[in-house]
Amino acid sequence: MDVKVLAVMVLLTVITHSPQITAKPISLVERCWCRSTLNTVPQRNIREIKFLHTPNCPFQVIAKLKNNREVCINPKTKWLQQYLKNAINKIKKSRKRSN
Repeated sequence: MDVKVLAVMVLLTVITHSPQITAKPISLVERCWCRSTLNTVPQRNIREIKFLHTPNCPFQVIAKLKNNREVCINPKTKWLQQYLKNAINKIKKSRKRSN
């Protein structure tokens, strides 16, 4: 068998059996999820809250509303600050009880 044909066959075999790369392009990785935030979101419309902290972006709060829409909430909103404070206190109390 010709060496060139054998080399091409080996190369094609390696390429077809190598694992697929699943990493996102750098331009997508470095983008912040929240480009703008809302100061007023009725709490009764919120289904769940997610907190994101990525190296290149500020602290981000994403609320999923009951209509399945996702919005970014300003982390400095007064009710959200109180919510976070209460959640931290609750965690601290539960840790003290378990020790």
